[in-house]
Amino acid sequence: MTISPSRSKIRSAVIALAVAVLAVAGTAAVIGPTTPAHAAATVEDEGIDCPVPNTSVPASSRLPDPFRKLDGTRITSKTEWRCRRAETRELAERTVYGQKPPKPATVSGTVSSTSIQVNVSDQGRSASFSASVQLPSGTGPFPAVVVLGGFGADTATIRNAGAAVINYDPLAVGREGTPRNNKQGAFYTLYGANSSTGILMAWAWGVSRIIDVIEQAGGTVLRPDATGVTGCSRYGKGAFVIGAFDQRIALTMPIESGSGGAPIFRGIPGESGSQPLSSAYGEQPWLGDAFSSYTGNPSGLPIDTHQVIGLVAPRGLFIMENPHIDWLAARSGSNAALAGAEIYKALGAGDNITYWSDVSDGTHCASRSEWRTPLQQNIQKHLLKTGNAAGTIRISSRKQGNLAEWRDWQTPVLTDGPTTPPPTTSPTPTTPPPTTPPPTTPPPGGSCTASTSPGTVWGDRYNTAVTVNGASTWTVVVSVNAPQRITTTWSGSASLNSNGTVLTMRSNGSGNTFGFTTMTNGNSGARPQITSCTAG
Repeated sequence: MTISPSRSKIRSAVIALAVAVLAVAGTAAVIGPTTPAHAAATVEDEGIDCPVPNTSVPASSRLPDPFRKLDGTRITSKTEWRCRRAETRELAERTVYGQKPPKPATVSGTVSSTSIQVNVSDQGRSASFSASVQLPSGTGPFPAVVVLGGFGADTATIRNAGAAVINYDPLAVGREGTPRNNKQGAFYTLYGANSSTGILMAWAWGVSRIIDVIEQAGGTVLRPDATGVTGCSRYGKGAFVIGAFDQRIALTMPIESGSGGAPIFRGIPGESGSQPLSSAYGEQPWLGDAFSSYTGNPSGLPIDTHQVIGLVAPRGLFIMENPHIDWLAARSGSNAALAGAEIYKALGAGDNITYWSDVSDGTHCASRSEWRTPLQQNIQKHLLKTGNAAGTIRISSRKQGNLAEWRDWQTPVLTDGPTTPPPTTSPTPTTPPPTTPPPTTPPPGGSCTASTSPGTVWGDRYNTAVTVNGASTWTVVVSVNAPQRITTTWSGSASLNSNGTVLTMRSNGSGNTFGFTTMTNGNSGARPQITSCTAG
């Protein structure tokens, strides 16, 4: 986003408003009961095993109901959110950002007190990039905040709060100033210069690979379970997408992200002076190529940015906006926050979201005193786990949203429901209780049968479930044809060959079903084949 200096010369007086219902003036609104911080996940995407039906969403000028599944029913429990979130993620990839590929075949690198080196290879291609590290005082390992682009973030406050700063140059991963059919950077070196994925998602992929390397380093310098992300302007857009598409991010903090960032797409055409969607799409290849169909018709989008906020939920989120520059669409941003806060409340995490546009300085990407305390509080709560400050919403009277104008749905009261553990790429075998007699082992070479239930193809990946019959212990071999490859498995003891084309899955006491995700790599017409099923 390019902002001329004249846009920042706007008077600075603002009035703080409570905005839970947009009715009480002069105070900050706490949006939910005080609850502990929700920890980041241990995997990039907990919903990788969720089937997503290939169902269209009717066009609407109102914000889509974030609780309504693609089959038309509404979720009633918090445990259903995992797969409802997976639906939203797929729709966002398909229509707004482009696909984020899963972890490459090989990720390696190093972490030191001054730098992180990332090396990746996939499908016969390799790329590398690095980031510098600034540690706070004290003894590590430290939580860390990834800062995009080097400006707009209050890095002094971040370090003084006890978190390291990872200075990430997103342009090394997805370069600006390139045509859509010749994108450049580490991401496109691996996945092709004509990839339809926009550079915001490429930047998100790069941060995920940084987290991979931090995890591999064993937590001697930086903690792998306490990563935040922030950035301003175009890098605020990036921070927003990064936090939404990697559930290992514990704290997401976009600053003045503007059109293509947090503000609702449906609100931008009617907000005077805001950057048009066509401009945000055309200025740089930030958004995915598919978004071109919606720049003049955001009502046709199956999602909006309040649901991208829902992808972050229930983890920490601190949205900072500037109401003095019309180009930044802060009114649409406040509506996104108000609608997104409803998702947080439904999940029992209403105090994990903070929105703040009540600032006096109108300079773009300035370091603001009003944000300093909530920044410290969010780092303490979500990264250090030493605080429990409640989230607040403070909307400037200059850009006051009104959620009632944008929704025709109500927030459900979700039950806790049963606990469903997320899939992992390396399941731990389950040992049967000592009192349970071992299953009878059939003669060597005994047979069983296995049948597949293919999932819906989205982009270039799909999920497949396998059901085994005729044996209580078994080994199933599944094959795919290159350039397809199997990337993720669940509910079994898995081993893959070097290029991911042959999966050997063994029973591990967790039942007679398992599943896996296949990257089609442009070969979506082919399907995995059961090579053999052997009992015992």
